[in-house]
Amino acid sequence: MFSCNQQRRAMSKQAPTVRLSNGYDIPVVGYGTYLALEGRGAELVKKAIDLGYRHIDTAYLYENEKEIGEAIREKIAEGVVRREDLFVTSKLWHSLHDPQHVEEAFRRSFDLLDIGYIDLYLMHAPMGLKFAGYEYADMQPKDADGNLLFSDVDYVDTWKAMEKLVASGRVRSIGLSNFNSEQIQRILDVATVKPVNNQIEANPGYDQRKLIAFCKARDITVTAYGPMGRPHRETNGNRSAIDDPKVLEIGQKYGKTAGQIILRYLIDIGTIPIPYSTNDERMRQNLDVSDFKLTDAEIEYMASFHSSRTIAFPQYKSHKYFPFAIEF
Repeated sequence: MFSCNQQRRAMSKQAPTVRLSNGYDIPVVGYGTYLALEGRGAELVKKAIDLGYRHIDTAYLYENEKEIGEAIREKIAEGVVRREDLFVTSKLWHSLHDPQHVEEAFRRSFDLLDIGYIDLYLMHAPMGLKFAGYEYADMQPKDADGNLLFSDVDYVDTWKAMEKLVASGRVRSIGLSNFNSEQIQRILDVATVKPVNNQIEANPGYDQRKLIAFCKARDITVTAYGPMGRPHRETNGNRSAIDDPKVLEIGQKYGKTAGQIILRYLIDIGTIPIPYSTNDERMRQNLDVSDFKLTDAEIEYMASFHSSRTIAFPQYKSHKYFPFAIEF
């Protein structure tokens, strides 16, 4: 796909890394694959690796782990990367929280990826669903009225089962996703293996700096999903940073696009953004955000877009572990 010269240029655009609490390094910009649906995952991940991405984020829910693994193995075989150059994240889905299902759920992701080990395995959310099976069709169990069937499994028990995975050597680090500060603390109070990361929605429209600070104080890194505010979704008329005149002006100052300014903002406030794009130029731009920093005033302006979550998970609001009912 790419010439040797293009690949060398891509190497120069690789994101710097930050150190996790257990000593492993994670690139500060990743490639999110939530929307890389079946039939496109391999193509997009191969392109991302050729462009210089070394951090790939997926999940069992996304139904693309097999293709992502194929893409990674192909790029390793071509000599573009070594396995140790890459950082790959996957996630445990809600309906697989019961400790008796965690090992099998992980094994399925591990086997689908087939890349030797998984760098980071996250609990996708604190909210469990009833177990209905391990197949993709089983992941959203509902009653006759179409309501999700909740599980009362305590996420602390799920975490204890996840800790056992680390001892197997098949996963290097474990962490959380969509957890609030109180839920993180409950995990920390019992953990024998500390969570190294919490993946949350963070973007200019949803200021998460209080939760980011809480995590930082406990040596937990934060990955930012939906960094652009999910522009493909309805945003209820909220102000958008991506086409804001002042954001465009800030971009002109640094010779960057509005999207690059947004990603730099997220890095500067202490997160690891994982943007998704299928466009070659935007994919290049999303990785090219390491040669400048925003001023304090510019950071505050970016935070001024704060209004609400882009994804509110309304179908989970009555779940006893719904994480978004408190400020952070």
